[in-house]
Amino acid sequence: MGTAAAEGKPGAKAPAAPGRPSPSQRRYLEQGLGQPGGKLPLFDSDGQEFPHRTIRACLEKGWAEPWFDNPTKPDWVVARLTAAGRRALGGKAER
Repeated sequence: MGTAAAEGKPGAKAPAAPGRPSPSQRRYLEQGLGQPGGKLPLFDSDGQEFPHRTIRACLEKGWAEPWFDNPTKPDWVVARLTAAGRRALGGKAER
């Protein structure tokens, strides 16, 4: 059995290439490039919460790491960009 994208089903998204962020993961990770410590936002520029699935995928790939717990909203992950995340975006890791 293949994926919906591999089977050519309409509306199915092709998976991101291994080791490379998907477009939505890239949008999320890019937000940390100009922030102190690489802090990644909880919300996009339209005020919409980034999908938890996107954040979890970035954490699992090592492109982001949890920064600290949010006692007010424990289900919100406050994360920051890692050196691997910078490389995945095509940049150099900070020293």
